[in-house]
Amino acid sequence: MSVDTQALVAVGSKAPEFNNVLATGNVRINLADYAGKYLIMVFYPKDQTPGCTKQLCALRDDYTMLKSINTDVLGVNPDGLESHERFVTAQSYPFPILVDEGAAIAKAYGATKEGGSGIQRTVYIIDPNGNVLFAEQGMPTDETLAAAIRQHQGA
Repeated sequence: MSVDTQALVAVGSKAPEFNNVLATGNVRINLADYAGKYLIMVFYPKDQTPGCTKQLCALRDDYTMLKSINTDVLGVNPDGLESHERFVTAQSYPFPILVDEGAAIAKAYGATKEGGSGIQRTVYIIDPNGNVLFAEQGMPTDETLAAAIRQHQGA
């Protein structure tokens, strides 16, 4: 049985803004902080679960390669700061996880299940100009993400 979800933000559209969002490391993050870089945003259902850990650990393991192609990574999840801090520490993630209170960012990006009753695993790439370059539900491979960025860089 498939899960009905909201529509994703269309590729080529301006990425929805987010401002002053609390993240691990007790910092506040804005979308504008990533201007001039590619940004992979991973919306995931729950800290410390097998699928979410696998997905974010893959990005951790490929982080040096991603940085070499001018790319940063953000995890996005409505769990609290304490839960995120434990998750980041346990897995040694080199990137922050946003505290998405009330799933407001997930809703803006179409990454919630129908009725907003949970997060649908969704990955976006935002280009250096703040436009959506890639949008897909599920767990695209890091190779797929890097290929999309490299193709855009060559365009």
